[in-house]
Amino acid sequence: MKKHLLLLSFLTLGLAVGNAQEETQNDSLKDKIQDSSLDSYNKWTIEFNVGQSKGIKPYSPGYFYSNPNKHIDIEVNHFSLGARYMISPKFGVKLDFAYDNLANRDGSGSLPFEMQQYRVGFQGVVNAVRLFSFEQRAGRFGLLFHGGFQAAQLTPQLGVNEGREEYNGGVMFGFTPQLRITNNLGFHADFTINSNVRQHFNWDGAYSDLSNNLAGSMYTVAIGLSYSFGREDIHGDWAIIPDQSSEDLKALDERIGELETMMNDTDKDGVPDYLDVENNSIAGVAVDTKGRMVDLNKNGVADELEKYMDTQINTAITTAAEQNNNAEVIKRLINEGYISVFFDFNSSKPTPASTQNISFVLTYLKNNPNASADITGHADEIGSTEVNKVLAEKRANNVRNTLIKAGINASRLNIIPAGEDNSVDKDSESARRLVRRATFTIK
Repeated sequence: MKKHLLLLSFLTLGLAVGNAQEETQNDSLKDKIQDSSLDSYNKWTIEFNVGQSKGIKPYSPGYFYSNPNKHIDIEVNHFSLGARYMISPKFGVKLDFAYDNLANRDGSGSLPFEMQQYRVGFQGVVNAVRLFSFEQRAGRFGLLFHGGFQAAQLTPQLGVNEGREEYNGGVMFGFTPQLRITNNLGFHADFTINSNVRQHFNWDGAYSDLSNNLAGSMYTVAIGLSYSFGREDIHGDWAIIPDQSSEDLKALDERIGELETMMNDTDKDGVPDYLDVENNSIAGVAVDTKGRMVDLNKNGVADELEKYMDTQINTAITTAAEQNNNAEVIKRLINEGYISVFFDFNSSKPTPASTQNISFVLTYLKNNPNASADITGHADEIGSTEVNKVLAEKRANNVRNTLIKAGINASRLNIIPAGEDNSVDKDSESARRLVRRATFTIK
């Protein structure tokens, strides 16, 4: 009896120490549990139990396990070792081996007997806390249900049948409250009912006739420890598993958010951003289905802008003609940049469409032999400042050489390399086309 009480004292002490450790580790463990994913729990668990088994029936007259009218001390006569594998967070299987030794208790008033049983059980296991989805409220407590089949060997240790063996089969079921001690270690109590559907032995060792198949039953009350192992550092029975439906809804919300972002139209050209390859077109300028400003003559200037420039020039010329001041109006148009020569990216050769603008300036200089012109070269901001300065000068020189070859005296043409023009959005290809040019100032 003292040994049994000492064993229970050690178990109680271990539980108290575990509870103290639980309080100091609770915050960090909570964070780990909340971060667990669908597979972030250990599936394998080893369980060890020690406790008391008691045969309920059958007994011969004069034999019984204990006297119900007398207080009896707890007796340790059951030991078991098992391995459990959780197929899913809620359901698993368990294989265990047990040893039971049933004998009359001192002071029970029963005739002496002793029955030894070796048992193996294969059971299904249900994590009830997860099954009913209250793991967060349960905290460090847990509850398992188990049930399945068992096979047992009975061997009387006293009487005329001493040493005679019998093999039986039956069913078993029970429940197991749990308490988590550390990340991977849990303490539990277990109550199990065992039933042999074919049993010729009474628990006292008497043997029934072969034609009389007895139904034997016993119960076991035990306490024990479970250790969960695997790659994760959280016991498999306590890891919080996210609700997959919630994860699916979250992913759907994120996808809808992405679609809403894709349908944005930053430059307000009627083409969603995810289809818009030129996401900074000029407002009011016609674009194609991919958001590019329409440029049918491929001269690098959007058709809408060209049409606007032509309209402005024609309006100015008409107004000047009405005022009989054509020369001054044309000079103003040239000086204000309505007449410019455009270039492709990183090129010093004028675009084909710019030929008519050079011709326009040529005509003016021939009609006004006393006039001279400053030619200013420009480049966009792509590339280094020094390279762009050289490129701008080459553009101005090419235009000058064209006019010289067309009959204008070189002394009437001056080169002014302006370099980079940063007056437009650097990230807009269409806007940068407008500053890759050469302009004229008539004097």
